[in-house]
Amino acid sequence: MNTPKRYKLIACEIMFREVCFCASMCKNIIDISFMPKGLHDVGDVKMLEKLQSEIDSVDVQKYDAILLCYGLCNNGIKGLHSTLPLIVPKAHDCITLLLGSRDKYNNYFRDNPGTFYKSPGWIERDVNPNENEQSVTSQLGMNKTYQEYVEQYGEENAEYLMEMLGNWFNNYSKIAYIDTKTGNFEYYKELAKQQANERKWEYEEVEGNTNLIFRLLNGEWENEDFLIVLPNNRIEPTYTEDIVSYAPIT
Repeated sequence: MNTPKRYKLIACEIMFREVCFCASMCKNIIDISFMPKGLHDVGDVKMLEKLQSEIDSVDVQKYDAILLCYGLCNNGIKGLHSTLPLIVPKAHDCITLLLGSRDKYNNYFRDNPGTFYKSPGWIERDVNPNENEQSVTSQLGMNKTYQEYVEQYGEENAEYLMEMLGNWFNNYSKIAYIDTKTGNFEYYKELAKQQANERKWEYEEVEGNTNLIFRLLNGEWENEDFLIVLPNNRIEPTYTEDIVSYAPIT
C-alpha cells in the first residue's frame, strides 16, 4: 500500500472550485493556499514577490513538495525557487489548466484570436484592476477619465493619450465560457453571454477539463506536462513549446 504524500499547493483563487474538487478526489494529502486573482494585475515583479513570500513561509519539514497551480502568467512565476521540490505545470496561464492541455489551449488560441475567457472562478473572483492602486493599469494612468487627463496634461495632450491608450476591450471580439463541470452554473453562462451581447461580441461555451490539475495534485508528474524544479534551482521561461524550465540559482 502506497503511503499518501503530503503536498503544499499554492493556487490562484480563480481555480478554487476546480482545485477543491481535485483535492477531494486525489490520493494525496493537500494543504492549499489560495492567492488573490489581483496578483495578475500588479505586474510580474510584485507577483513574484508575493508568491516567493508564500513559498518561503511553507514548513519544509511538513511537506514532500510544493505544487504551483499557476502557468507562466506573463513571467509572474519566473525566478521562483524552494528548498523543497517545486512542481509546476508547463502552461502559459490558467486557461491551459482550465482547458486541460497545452494542445487544446494552443489550438483554440490559434483558431480564435481576440477571445476573452470566462469561467466560474473568473466571474466569482472578478475585480476591476483599475480600482487597485498597485495594478499596472493604475500605475500607467490607464484608469483615468478624459477629464482627469485634461486637468493634468491639458486638452490637446488628453486627446492624444486617450487615442493612444484606447480601450483594451477593442482587442477582443469574443467571450469563451470554459465549463469545467464543477457545478451547474447556468447563471454564470447567461451572465457571460449577456456581456458578449452588450459588447456585440461572439459567445461560445467551451468544454473544460480538470485533468491537468488532478494529475498535479495526484503526483502524476512523469510526463512532459510538468516541470520538477529541484532545490537550488529557479523557474525560467524557455520561450519554446516547453514554456518553463529551470536554472541553477547563482
